[in-house]
Amino acid sequence: MFSTRRQVLLAATMAACAMSAGPAAFAQSAYPAKTISVVVAYPPGGDTDAIARLFADKLSQRLNQAVIIDNKPGAGGALGNNFVSRAPADGYTLLFTPNPFTTLQMVMKLSPSASYDVLHGFEPVINTATQPLVLVANPGVGAKTLPDLIKLAKGGKQVTYASPGAGSPMHVLGEWLNKAAGVKLTHVPYKGVGPSVTDVVAGHVDTAWVTLGAVRAYLDNGRLIALAIGDAQRSKLAPNVPTLVELGYKDVVVGSWNGFFAPKGTPAPVVKLLNEHLNEILKQPEVADKLAVFGALPAGGAPAKLGQINANEYAIMGKVIQELGITAE
Repeated sequence: MFSTRRQVLLAATMAACAMSAGPAAFAQSAYPAKTISVVVAYPPGGDTDAIARLFADKLSQRLNQAVIIDNKPGAGGALGNNFVSRAPADGYTLLFTPNPFTTLQMVMKLSPSASYDVLHGFEPVINTATQPLVLVANPGVGAKTLPDLIKLAKGGKQVTYASPGAGSPMHVLGEWLNKAAGVKLTHVPYKGVGPSVTDVVAGHVDTAWVTLGAVRAYLDNGRLIALAIGDAQRSKLAPNVPTLVELGYKDVVVGSWNGFFAPKGTPAPVVKLLNEHLNEILKQPEVADKLAVFGALPAGGAPAKLGQINANEYAIMGKVIQELGITAE
């Protein structure tokens, strides 16, 4: 009798301890029990898709579970972002996105059914990488530096700049520089980085704001000239290219980043587990080498870091977008 009662009490105590450990012990032992889907809100083949596949492959190896990419392009990325915001908060649907995620709804008119809550509708997981934005010029323009270009524009030359799309961070950066420098470089929007690079190399547009990886080969062979970097500090991948801050435009800072988000309410232990694995992945030399091909540098850090980056960009870029009247229309 005594032995039986003691066994019952022991079992009850063990159960209570397991419950007091909360979802952490359960989630980390049981998760993931099935395939994880990473939504990319852009078509296959671009930088975002390629980087997402790199992380998905590495994450799959560490979790011993399939991690697949689910491309859901549409509405400039809103379709995929919205899908993840409404997905079950169980850790099996994640979003991998670049930073237009933050400002998309500021420049596009979306229906309530297509919108999402940028600041409160997701759980930040990790800031995976940063990509500096670079202003490049065709040598035929006659400008070897940004001051040269500004001088040409102020002297009456009609200067054009390409971006991968109206409302993109590159478009915002271009118009912000216009205002700060007191010039009017004419914006020519394209559908993606690739076409904009093709046309600036061919001389159909004078300059372009693009990601560094997209133009590295053309900078190396002299077919394009790098005039400035949009980040606050020089990039390790282009140490000889000055920043806009260095050139006197101290408030004009726009970069590119990417990261993982999960639906709001995803258990904290699951977010923590994913964050820890991805931080370890970012330390791998081969990952840094592959990111460098896209002009990106590993980032990493706690989930809160991505949350803060997102919130800061929402506030700063939102103000600039409103003041300059930038839209994707």
